[in-house]
Amino acid sequence: MSIPNTSKEDILNAFQYRHATKEFDETRKLTDDDINFILKTANLSPSSFGFEPWHFIVVQDKELRELLKPVAWGAPLKLDTASHFILGLSMKAPMTKWDSDYIMHMMKDVKQFPEDVVEMYSKFYREFQERDFNLDSDKKLFDWASKQTYIALANMMTSAALNGIDSCPIEGFHQEKAEMLLKEKFGVDTDKYGLSYMVAFGYRKAEPPHAKTRRDMDAIVTWK
Repeated sequence: MSIPNTSKEDILNAFQYRHATKEFDETRKLTDDDINFILKTANLSPSSFGFEPWHFIVVQDKELRELLKPVAWGAPLKLDTASHFILGLSMKAPMTKWDSDYIMHMMKDVKQFPEDVVEMYSKFYREFQERDFNLDSDKKLFDWASKQTYIALANMMTSAALNGIDSCPIEGFHQEKAEMLLKEKFGVDTDKYGLSYMVAFGYRKAEPPHAKTRRDMDAIVTWK
């Protein structure tokens, strides 16, 4: 499969274009093709061991968006104006433990590993959890899964920016209250999934108030 050339300048321009859009133009909506493209980049994102410990809820129902406002102080204006609003969920410990049914399903049914590879992979994954990364608590396992889900977030926002679509990642929410709401009103099994972030997509209502600022490269990169 050949990859069409995209210039480095075009890619950097997309990174310059992207900003955390506080308010969207509510008269402009993404097409189904646009949002499905963005979600597909999440689907194709890399994850540790390729186990995809994530799930994404696209919240378009206005009543459900209203219910999110009291538990997400960083989201109300985005909930009112964004074309599409997504909840990024990460798997909790019962799902990601090395010997869980989900991990066995991923190896046997999704990746279709033969039995000897399943055995080998399980051994590596167990050592990774218990020895290399010391993932010895439910919180550590959820935090590890969240790291993977954030990769998908970055890819969704970048792919959106490359197509002139704006976004805003949101961590401004009360996790316990938000997850209680997800359990009661969204049908989420919160024993299996926790909320890592929210993200809004649409088209900016106004240009950013100032140019993007970042530290100099020599402040963040060391060559040896």
